[in-house]
Amino acid sequence: MRIVVLGATGNVGTALLHRLHEAPEATEIVGVSRRGPDRDGAPYDGVEWHRLDIAAPLAEERLREIVTGADAVVDLVWVIRPNRDREHLRRVNVEGNERVFRAVAEAGVPHLVYASSVGAYGPARKDVRSDESHPTTGVATSHYAAQKAEVESVLDRVQADHPELLVTRLRPGLIFQAGAGPEIKDYFLGDLVPARLAARLRTPVLPFPAGLRFQALTAQDVAEAYWQVVRQRVGGAFNVAAEPVLDAQTMGQLLGARRILEVPMAPVRALAAATYRLRVQPTDPGWLDMAAAVPVMDTSALREATGWSETVSAQDAVREVLDHLDGPEGLGNAGHRSTSPAE
Repeated sequence: MRIVVLGATGNVGTALLHRLHEAPEATEIVGVSRRGPDRDGAPYDGVEWHRLDIAAPLAEERLREIVTGADAVVDLVWVIRPNRDREHLRRVNVEGNERVFRAVAEAGVPHLVYASSVGAYGPARKDVRSDESHPTTGVATSHYAAQKAEVESVLDRVQADHPELLVTRLRPGLIFQAGAGPEIKDYFLGDLVPARLAARLRTPVLPFPAGLRFQALTAQDVAEAYWQVVRQRVGGAFNVAAEPVLDAQTMGQLLGARRILEVPMAPVRALAAATYRLRVQPTDPGWLDMAAAVPVMDTSALREATGWSETVSAQDAVREVLDHLDGPEGLGNAGHRSTSPAE
């Protein structure tokens, strides 16, 4: 199989390259990213590399050339930095992904796998699980969620125009791996919390937003999900997350807290908004709005369709990234990172 991976130097992309190298069926692996890897070695060696900015106006023609002859294209392209440049985010995330979808369809590729997200879903109750039929309307105050929802609508139109194209959408929860620790720290904490303090964090008292429940998994486990839908040619939308659901109690266990203080979301959001406005940290309050609103996902459809299951618990996935926030290198894509918390 010739498999093209767009966004191949990112958190999930690197994990997927590792998995494809292990699969004898993946005889040709093609990696596409804006800058390419900035170091040699696994998992970048043995990959046919193409450096391409999908936000460029003429990118679609080049994309068609790259994906022609592929058995499957896995589209992992997404940027979240610079967080304050919403026009740039839209050019890449919405317009760029539409170019990818059109190029794949016009090149006659039989299978497109797109990296959606739990963030594509509209608000839901946190005390029940939602399946893939939950509306993908996003959360209006979160640029990430709104754009994920918009791209799903774009993909709906492309799929309607090209019924011969098998389309798969994975909607994972938060995705972590040790190697991504430095990037995740840069993206969401900046210099607000020293890396050495955040890494290997334990706390006797845990303040936690009241009612917050969320899901996570490792990059390696989500990479396995991508490989299984490609290998088995399974189409449709699938939620992806590990157990257990993370909440005040499970996070308290993870961090060794003897006491949990559930804090109303409103003051937490106000603090995030103030520190973001003052450029103390890089995470706008829309991320909290999304976390508070999106559903707790039912992941049974993927498990039944492909036999997928996680190998690492959601708690251990979070622990893995916390323990490596002060890692020395990251994924080998340092050009994607910013040294300024204010962007």
